[in-house]
Amino acid sequence: MELNNTIAPAAGPPTVTTENHTYINSENHSHHHGHFPSKAILIVIIAVTSFIVLFAILLIIFMLRRLKSSSKNGTFKDDSRVLQDPSSRFMTSTALNITSSPDVKGGCFYGGNLSRTPATKFRGVQVFTYRELELATDGFSEANMIGKGEFGLMYRGVLSDGTLAAIKMLSREDKQGERGFRVEVDLLSRLHSPYLVQLLGYCADQHHRLLIFELMHNGSLQQNIHNQSQPLDWSTRMRIALDCARALEFLHEHAVPPVIHRDFKCNNVLLDQNFRAKVSNFGLAKRGSEKINGQVSTRVLGTTGYLAPEYASTGKLTTKSDVYSYGVVLLELLTGRVPVDIKRPPGEHVLVSWALPRLTNREKVVEMMDPALRGQFSKKDLIQVAAIAAMCIQPEADYRPLMTDVVQSLIPLVKNPSYVSSSSSLRFQKQTASPCH
Repeated sequence: MELNNTIAPAAGPPTVTTENHTYINSENHSHHHGHFPSKAILIVIIAVTSFIVLFAILLIIFMLRRLKSSSKNGTFKDDSRVLQDPSSRFMTSTALNITSSPDVKGGCFYGGNLSRTPATKFRGVQVFTYRELELATDGFSEANMIGKGEFGLMYRGVLSDGTLAAIKMLSREDKQGERGFRVEVDLLSRLHSPYLVQLLGYCADQHHRLLIFELMHNGSLQQNIHNQSQPLDWSTRMRIALDCARALEFLHEHAVPPVIHRDFKCNNVLLDQNFRAKVSNFGLAKRGSEKINGQVSTRVLGTTGYLAPEYASTGKLTTKSDVYSYGVVLLELLTGRVPVDIKRPPGEHVLVSWALPRLTNREKVVEMMDPALRGQFSKKDLIQVAAIAAMCIQPEADYRPLMTDVVQSLIPLVKNPSYVSSSSSLRFQKQTASPCH
């Protein structure tokens, strides 16, 4: 009996080993079954990721198609830009809201930025109905007609708020006038400078195309420079020259991208009640290259006598083309002559050809001055202005100055005139001197 009690414990170890073996097998079996949930989760993750990627691709394709469709419909937007110059800002991010004909659709200054949705305001530029402008001009009566331009008629009008305005009615048949309308609305809604005529609003009511500008009480420089009964005096002419130079300086060197007027001439320079000048008529304006002396190839448009020779012969347009035109206007201010006059004696038909060799001769430059001035000018200032004009009308574009240089050269002559006419006409004695900007 004692022997049996002693042997019984010896059977313990096999039992323990068996139990351990059973535990290990059970653990391994359990671990083997754990692979199935992990694979299922991985499959689900892959499926969800694939779905998201596919959805993103489809969304991108959809958006691209929407964008392409918008481009075809003429919707155009670009980032807003504001110039650092507080008095002259160039603003973008606008959208025209006029219905175009198929022939000129997309012909706007910055491309096809025409939207079909109606609008009531356009960056501070008001949208008028044709009926409102009829009321403003007494039915476009002849009594209110103040001018006739290349693309239509100009009327004086009184808007509903009492503002005096100049209302340009464009010809319906003129396709170039339609393009000019789009360019002027697009451009003058973006450009704001005291040296540019302000656009108050426009009308694109059905087939009617009208532009509404601030009224410039003294008409164009063309009308005034050849007005022999009340000629502009020397100091007024110099102020006008500086105002015009500042306008082109703003267009060329402050607007982004630069703007080439392409039709700068006396008839497109308007004078306010104080005979301060503002540049108008941007129907032929062209966006220039942002590169220095960058060229733009385009059709030759403009006015004979004002066209730069390289532009007239090749169609290569730069800001220096405007500089040439400015030089011609400066010659008109000095001489009182028109750019082309076949009634003049032989050799004097073309103003630039006749004037250029005389501008650097101190005796001859005095002889070529406008007789209406009656010698009432500073000879010293005349020589400086003649030198500026000679540089501006150089046949080679590279030799012409930047408008900034012209402005800096004219400022001393206007701010500190060495001569003030003692025989100014009554209209200049009564006018209020306005400060230079």
